[in-house]
Amino acid sequence: MADATPQGNPAVVGLAGFATTTLLLQFHNLGLCGTGVIFCCALAFGGGAQLLAGLQEFKAGNNFGYSAFSSYGAFWIALAFIFLLLDLQGAPNSWVGAHLKIGAGDLGWFLVAYTCYTVILWIGSFAVHTAMIFTFTTLLIGFIGLDLEILAGMKSIKTFVALDLVLCAMGAYYMMAHVIFLQVFGRDVLPVGKAWAKKG
Repeated sequence: MADATPQGNPAVVGLAGFATTTLLLQFHNLGLCGTGVIFCCALAFGGGAQLLAGLQEFKAGNNFGYSAFSSYGAFWIALAFIFLLLDLQGAPNSWVGAHLKIGAGDLGWFLVAYTCYTVILWIGSFAVHTAMIFTFTTLLIGFIGLDLEILAGMKSIKTFVALDLVLCAMGAYYMMAHVIFLQVFGRDVLPVGKAWAKKG
């Protein structure tokens, strides 16, 4: 029986899409760029590319990657449309703005729902490796911070949350680079550390 054709690792695309879009949003939160570029990246890279990576993880039998890339890909697409609806609400004679209203706290509850989801993957990350734990810990801290910022009005933590999520994006880039460098250099240039929890 012939050897199976080698397959690429979909994580290199999923992690890049997640990291890049997360980083761009934090650039905006730090006052460095506008929302237009985030909207486009959220649809194409953070959303579309991550969804495709999730489907490839499904084929590889990786439920963790399948769930993460598909769900966070959907997050970015949904967030892009939330930005669009918020903008259309201020437009005169807009049917969309009149019928698909988003209240002041609605974005916050959307983030709370994803915070709950992130807790599950954060727990699962302890059985993967240290770099994954770091990335999901900073992501969870970021979601909690966003919840507090939007729902509790704690605007003073905005910069802290943005910097935390910059670290989260760097963690995702690091894991992506680990996979790529491992193949192209044939050795573990960027080690990701051991899992903190045993399987079985």
